[in-house]
Amino acid sequence: MKRYALGCLIFLGVTVTSFGQHSITGTVTDLSGRSVLGTHVVSKTTGVTAIVDHEEKYRIDTQSNDTLIYYFYGYDFQVIPVNGRAKIDVVLTSPEDTLTNERIAASANRKRKVVMILVDGISTDTFHKVSTPYMDAMSEQGWFSPAYVGGRRGTISETPSISAVGYNSMLTGTWCHKHHVFGNSIVSPNYNYPTVFRIYKDAYPEGKIAIFSTWEDNRTKLLGEGLSSTGSLKLDYAFDGFELDTAAYPHDANKHYLKRIDNKVVAEAADYIINHGPDLSWVYLEHTDDMGHMHGDGPELYSAVTYEDALIGTIQDAVKLREQATDEEWLIIVTTDHGRKPTDGKDHGSQSFRERSTWVIMNRPIQNLYAQNNQVAIVDILPTVCNYLNIDIPASTANELDGISLTGAVDAFDLRGTYLGGYLQLDWLTEYRNHEEATVYVSYTNERKDGKEDQYKAVGQVDVQKRTFTTKINPPKKTPYVKVVLKTKNHAVTTWVKVKS
Repeated sequence: MKRYALGCLIFLGVTVTSFGQHSITGTVTDLSGRSVLGTHVVSKTTGVTAIVDHEEKYRIDTQSNDTLIYYFYGYDFQVIPVNGRAKIDVVLTSPEDTLTNERIAASANRKRKVVMILVDGISTDTFHKVSTPYMDAMSEQGWFSPAYVGGRRGTISETPSISAVGYNSMLTGTWCHKHHVFGNSIVSPNYNYPTVFRIYKDAYPEGKIAIFSTWEDNRTKLLGEGLSSTGSLKLDYAFDGFELDTAAYPHDANKHYLKRIDNKVVAEAADYIINHGPDLSWVYLEHTDDMGHMHGDGPELYSAVTYEDALIGTIQDAVKLREQATDEEWLIIVTTDHGRKPTDGKDHGSQSFRERSTWVIMNRPIQNLYAQNNQVAIVDILPTVCNYLNIDIPASTANELDGISLTGAVDAFDLRGTYLGGYLQLDWLTEYRNHEEATVYVSYTNERKDGKEDQYKAVGQVDVQKRTFTTKINPPKKTPYVKVVLKTKNHAVTTWVKVKS
């Protein structure tokens, strides 16, 4: 069905009759059950218009044999005969809903797979400045959003805008105060915050995971392959370590060897995707960050970004060929790990807006209002992958995540809290108007960092539409932080609230 302007709907014609007045009430929701506030309800007979108000209802006085037209921009309008009814509840759909339902029906029996691509050190402004036709095409087909790294500034979650730190925030869905990677040396990562690969293998032991990387430490240190502390995680296929092969890739002063390695990594990733189709894989590309460090903002960096864009296009083509030859449905996620210094673009690591400024691209469109209307975070990638692959994240892990799924239902986000005078006050945001009950849990311990379980206690329930909650709590003396979880039927949002200076 087509969408029409409200004026066109009213122009359908007004035929005044002498029937008695008849009151009709009801609700208007979308397919998810959320109220579509502001929907116009128009009497075809009289032209009288009512609007769905803040109480998520409408009321219109018309005739019992009238016909009502329901309209809101972006949705297909509906024409519904009254037939003497006093209550009419309506569900609006959009052309996108129709396409989504068709996709769901077509892909109901298709096996889902994910490839994550992280291309190093491209700030959002650089991305928009440079020619990137392949990523642009993916964005148009799917979705693009500005994003950030670096945690929440001025809090315990503040995280350096450094490469390996960003990788691990993507892999674990947490900031550095949890995963404990603070620099590229990766001294003592805390594997008690599992990576998405470990979560996947725990859920699907027979599933296949792979890595294609210009840097071997991504596998050996961040993923912790083969370590007892990662449950002896084993990659089904690994293609990395070429930066250590100085015979095949001599380290020239201009670091062109990394460009060659990136090309080799992508060629193998594309071939392996086409012929083997790993269930979850990660492709890492380094050339751009090295050009940034050497030259800063300028033609060398911009050329490197365009070069990496073409490599990403190779992977995208491989995924399309694989989908055409199989019953698989692939999600491609492309992102970067940090931005660049605002002065000359040569370095990064601090908390300036540009250094924190990143982006995320997916090859599939999404209807998640949190993702559509907000700057998302690199930590949102792990829960997104798990949601797409139908992984039920264990509560002990979900209670530690700092990210939110970009594809699932999001009832609340940006949870923040303060503790003063024995009272805990929480505030959060929501993009929806529906009334969803949430339970607030607190823990006064941080046993998770040692691989143990924290005990969470429910301290109250609240409608997410209130966007605030206050309760009296009694943390033990010398408790530095209270760990808080706001849990709805769809997901959990977490934060740490400072107690003791």
